[in-house]
Amino acid sequence: MKSRLYIRFMAGVATLVAMAACGGSPRLPEAQATDEAPEIFPDYREVTFPINIAPPNFQLNTPHDDAYAQLRAGDEEVVVKEREDHFEIPEQAWRQLVESGETVEVTLYAQRDGRWTRFPAFRQYISKDSIDARLVYRLIEPGYEMWHDMGIYQRDLSSYEQTPIMENRLTDQNCMNCHSFNQGDPNQLIFHMRGANGGTFLVKNGQITKLNTKTPETITSFVYPSWHPGGRYIAFSLNETMQSFHLKSRNRAEIYDGASDVVVFDTETNQVISSPLLTSEARFENTPAFSPDDGRLYFCTAVRKEVPKEYDQVRFDLCAIDFDPATGTLGNHVDTILKVSDKGKSVSFPRVSPDGRKMLIGLADYGYFLIWNKTSDLYLVDLETGALQPLDAANSPDSESFHSWSSNGRWIVFSSRREDGLYTRPYFAHIDEQGRAGKAFLLPQRDPATFYHRLMKSFNVPELTKGPVPNMMRQLAIIAKEDPGVQVTFRK
Repeated sequence: MKSRLYIRFMAGVATLVAMAACGGSPRLPEAQATDEAPEIFPDYREVTFPINIAPPNFQLNTPHDDAYAQLRAGDEEVVVKEREDHFEIPEQAWRQLVESGETVEVTLYAQRDGRWTRFPAFRQYISKDSIDARLVYRLIEPGYEMWHDMGIYQRDLSSYEQTPIMENRLTDQNCMNCHSFNQGDPNQLIFHMRGANGGTFLVKNGQITKLNTKTPETITSFVYPSWHPGGRYIAFSLNETMQSFHLKSRNRAEIYDGASDVVVFDTETNQVISSPLLTSEARFENTPAFSPDDGRLYFCTAVRKEVPKEYDQVRFDLCAIDFDPATGTLGNHVDTILKVSDKGKSVSFPRVSPDGRKMLIGLADYGYFLIWNKTSDLYLVDLETGALQPLDAANSPDSESFHSWSSNGRWIVFSSRREDGLYTRPYFAHIDEQGRAGKAFLLPQRDPATFYHRLMKSFNVPELTKGPVPNMMRQLAIIAKEDPGVQVTFRK
């Protein structure tokens, strides 16, 4: 049974929230100003948010006994009392704030040792550039030795609602990975399942097709997909992937390939299209990416090394080859777009902006699978000039990886281990017209500290979609278990 004190406290909280949502404001305590900056989690100070993001709730980590947050934008003011160790901003009040001005000023008041302190205000910038409706990601334990409980999920970015797209509890706890959408279209999806009920699952125009993608002519099944904008073709890597663990290193693990090639798959004929230029035994080729405007195929390539002995000597450059979607043929010449291997660097996961002018890449000291590589950072490549620009405001001392664009080219999302070095979390950053990145921010949650500190899973391969992915878990599970799959063939 709740005590009277608890009931009175919750009634007070409800009053504060109601007054804030209606535009009123309770009287803030008299407080002494301090120059001390408040410590908050997530660090939402001086960040740029999209106008349609869920309220960015946060926790005050500076030691205190009680606290208020005052948020002001234009003519709107909201005062929120701390409860359960965090500030929960009412959704309606947040909408009113972001619609009232381009800057939200946040001032925190904290009671410490019986006295109230007012911290210096910090700003949150509101961009009229909206972000796509959903974020899709895989949730998995970070060590890969425990992957029997995983799934691919979608999150409504205007709220905190998470719903499953596919969970492996329905398919005998097998591994699933490499989900990808065509230009953010939630109705065009491909992903791979390994182990029991394995196969590559293509979702297109309301139809689910299970593909058996290993052929006598190819070294492995399909991974790392990239859709051609027309939707008929999908480029893939074929990777003989291996994993090693360090006994003593700032990087916990290394993921590398014994061999890798690049192919294109025709979804209408179920044929694999390839070229000797993309399947050389003397080189590694991987992580392809179609350009959204002209269909040119980009990929990363490196001189083949002996692994694991020379794993840290494998360095990839960025190249491109022409592709004709009318005939389904690859060009006869490879262009080097960005050569960094001679500078002791390695390119990973090229992703072209929706307007085709820029490319987002990962850059590290070696390798391409950067999720454990603490030297990895995000860079933009100007595809017209070749200029290489680090995204300093978005990068951190830990690994950045698995990056992608919003459909309007104004936002990026990526995985980062910056919080604790173990779990990858989804971060966003605004990209302005000059290609400059804003400070990265963590995906908002209703109670962020509790959520992120208790969730013992990593967010992998975050990708934005323009709308909700249809509910098809039951159909996927039935097809995975009962359908033998369509065998793809190699075009001669």
